[in-house]
Amino acid sequence: MANAIHAEGASSDPSLRDRTIKKLNLRIVLFCFICFIVNYLDRVNIGFAALHMNEDIGLTPYMFGLGAGIFFIGYLAFEIPSNMILHKIGPRIWIARIMVTWGIVSCAMAFVQGPTSFYILRFLLGVAETGFAPGVLLYLTYWYPAKERGRATALFMAATVLSIVIGAPISGWLIDAGEGLFGLHGWQAMFILEGLPAVLLGIFTFFYLVDSPQKDSKWLAEDEKAWLLRELAADQKNAPADTRYSLREIFRDYRIWMLTIVYMFNGIAVYGVIMWLPQIVKSIGDLTTVQAGFVSAIPFVFAAIGLVVISRNSDRTGERKIHTAIAGLFGGLFLAASALAPNAYIGLLLLCACAFFLWSYLGVFWTLPTQFLSGTAAAGGLAAINGFAQIGGFTGPYIVGWVKTSTDSFSLALLTLAVFPIIGFFVCMSLKARRD
Repeated sequence: MANAIHAEGASSDPSLRDRTIKKLNLRIVLFCFICFIVNYLDRVNIGFAALHMNEDIGLTPYMFGLGAGIFFIGYLAFEIPSNMILHKIGPRIWIARIMVTWGIVSCAMAFVQGPTSFYILRFLLGVAETGFAPGVLLYLTYWYPAKERGRATALFMAATVLSIVIGAPISGWLIDAGEGLFGLHGWQAMFILEGLPAVLLGIFTFFYLVDSPQKDSKWLAEDEKAWLLRELAADQKNAPADTRYSLREIFRDYRIWMLTIVYMFNGIAVYGVIMWLPQIVKSIGDLTTVQAGFVSAIPFVFAAIGLVVISRNSDRTGERKIHTAIAGLFGGLFLAASALAPNAYIGLLLLCACAFFLWSYLGVFWTLPTQFLSGTAAAGGLAAINGFAQIGGFTGPYIVGWVKTSTDSFSLALLTLAVFPIIGFFVCMSLKARRD
């Protein structure tokens, strides 16, 4: 009886909880956050390279949009197998392998010669990166109780915007400063210098990550580890029965496909903006590459703020669905408004409001599938949603390239992108979801 009372008291001790979560954030989320910054930068730095690369290797807007999007075809092809392997052999080995591989391919982007090699290497980069983001999302479920997961996910996902806030000026500077380095163009030097950190971090990851709290976690005190294991066990015990169904059955669950559509439609807008923003900004006026980098970073400062604000409010209320849906709706509306703005400065301001909402759904969205998926089903389900939704990553840049080539108008392209997250709002609102 005394032990039971002691266990219950420890479980409800707010100082113990705060101490444990703080250690998890510093040891796990911070490191994954840094890795994701490098990951996302290597994925989207193509937008900055395009300012000079397109002319050097003869890419039209249509070719660039197609090549930028082909990344996501490779990403989609191997997403589910990658997460299943991670669940089987452990995050430490598999995440380290992913990082080293994508770093090597990212460096190889420096040596593209024309449209064909551009398409091939973008596809291979997608294959190399596949599994990283959903793998880390699955990894967080091994360490974080459900009630703490929204904020942890938001902190991790904030790297997608911080990578651009930091990376946009750095990429612009490297392109200018790297011109002639080792006899290379500036955009070639940028690819190499931004790809190498992934290789080094991947090697470090192999020695740093711990697969789960059940294994060696000496950095947690005994009472902290006991609290964490109790909370995780309680989540598993209290989970609805269908969280443990087989991988085959997840593809028969309409909720998986509804969430895929929501994520895909938001992704069409997100990646359409990301891949083309440096060229959109450069078209505003006579800006240098470095200046275009700094201006491109401004909307993503607001995106980072939105991620934190929306996810904190979602964790406080326990509500997930409406937060996700509203973020997409307002993101789409502000994106449409930016396309119709009377001048470039108002357009940039509206794009900042769009970024605040459109990116904020990332922290909350991933708490929805874990309401009805766990274990092997979670590994496959998260990969299925993230993987199939990458079609949006292909579609967004392609739409912008096609519309720009056909009409020579970025405004019409942005207006087209805005339709998709607005549709996603209605799909998300029709989903049945509970409060955490």
